[in-house]
Amino acid sequence: MKTSRPLAGLLLAAALGSATLASAAPAAPGEAALNAAKHAATAYRTDVVDLLAKLVSYNTVADDKIPCDKNPRHAAFKTFLKGEAERFGLDVADHGCVVVIGLGQGEERVGLVAHGDVQPVDPSKWKKSPFELDRTSEPGKLLARGAEDDKGPIATALYAMKSLKELQLPLSKRIELYVYMAEESDWGPLEQFVKTHPLPQVNITLDAEYPAVTAEKGYGTLAVTLPKPALPAEPGSPVISQFGGGFFGSQIPEDAQATIANAPPALEAQIRQRGAKQTGMRYGFEWKGQDLVVTAKGVSAHSSKPEDGINAISMLADALAVRNWPDAGAGATVNFLNEMVGTGYLGEKFGNIAYRDAFMGPMTFAPTVIRQHAATGAQAGTDAAVDGIEVAINIRRPQGKTAEQLTNEINAALAQWQGAHGAPANVSMEIGDPWVQKDAPQLPVLMSVFSYYTGSKDPKPVAVGGGTNSRLFPRAVSFGPSMPRTVYTGHSEHEFITVKQLLLNLEMYTAVMAELAK
Repeated sequence: MKTSRPLAGLLLAAALGSATLASAAPAAPGEAALNAAKHAATAYRTDVVDLLAKLVSYNTVADDKIPCDKNPRHAAFKTFLKGEAERFGLDVADHGCVVVIGLGQGEERVGLVAHGDVQPVDPSKWKKSPFELDRTSEPGKLLARGAEDDKGPIATALYAMKSLKELQLPLSKRIELYVYMAEESDWGPLEQFVKTHPLPQVNITLDAEYPAVTAEKGYGTLAVTLPKPALPAEPGSPVISQFGGGFFGSQIPEDAQATIANAPPALEAQIRQRGAKQTGMRYGFEWKGQDLVVTAKGVSAHSSKPEDGINAISMLADALAVRNWPDAGAGATVNFLNEMVGTGYLGEKFGNIAYRDAFMGPMTFAPTVIRQHAATGAQAGTDAAVDGIEVAINIRRPQGKTAEQLTNEINAALAQWQGAHGAPANVSMEIGDPWVQKDAPQLPVLMSVFSYYTGSKDPKPVAVGGGTNSRLFPRAVSFGPSMPRTVYTGHSEHEFITVKQLLLNLEMYTAVMAELAK
């Protein structure tokens, strides 16, 4: 039987460009896989959306005080997930922080890896509750926390497995879906799990991009705490008394704010004029006596793709660069950001740290959170005096430099800045390692399926800035759910997946499972 290519694939072929269409296409998936994929997308086009709605209704943001296997919200999500899997005729094993959902038997296994926890969320930024699937505010889009990262992939994987079972497709390998409940916050429980449980020989992580991800940058953080605010040298002169912004470390900040004490009336116009030159930023101004409060609104994004956002922290610091500020507290923070980071995200101003890898791309270096840092020994929850202001910078490091070299370069740049400013700083640094998968026998199948359903005739593996659980599973690569050259919305305050993409993912996941497990 000849199966027609989906319209979505023809549209994407144009988007990917003529260069990718010049080469011969990989061999098409087998007829059984294509029929199973068509059945899944036809029979469950509404059911998969309804399942996603139920999955996102559970608030599975981590609680720092409760382990993932003790969190009652996570337990409720797992109870529902296990019930759905059993209703689909799949077997289930609950290992606390990890739920394993299986189909079929066999010593050889194919693993699918996803996560059920989600990133923190600011409900005030959503038209509806972020834990309610919003199907109407933006037609064609399904908005909710977890819609793309990573509950959409769980919903499609479950219906793909259900389709294979009810079609009684002959499988020689067992398929297992691993749903981890702390991917966004704590990899420790999963690291322990993989040490004591035999894993599938081949694995696919449903938590990144197409066509397939075979390399991930190393996650890192540079935290610089500048000293507590001091009185200006001249009483009554303008001083930045407060500067803050950001929500969490892996999100490009959408909000930032500053308070300027003893502000002259002309200062507002100067900041307005400078801020007006920035693309995509919005500013608000409020006077409280002689204090000028400036609020900045940018665009949030996943910190692994800072190019997709507009960094409110960096932009506000730049807007405030209309005069010289005293090198203490909030003023030192603004000076540091402007002189060492700027409005870019590649680290070009931070000494000699900037570099790039031909395959993995550039290192990114973006401030994500500015927080007031309590004095040493202060008890949490007390009114202890502020000791300093911490600038947290998210680092995504490709291969090409060792951690030691990068650390030395960062320290050298910091030392030079401190020497010029006389502003002491406390520094903490974490430099994660990049990861490259060199043994992925499933790649031909993934490229074949992606090529067939998208029209891209010569798809190639890619590298991403994010880090997934692929690193912990043997022969693992990521496969979706995000299309190449599109904005990834996970971690943002506008997270969604389109209905079209959800159904395309369902087709491709079904076809891949059928091909790899046949």
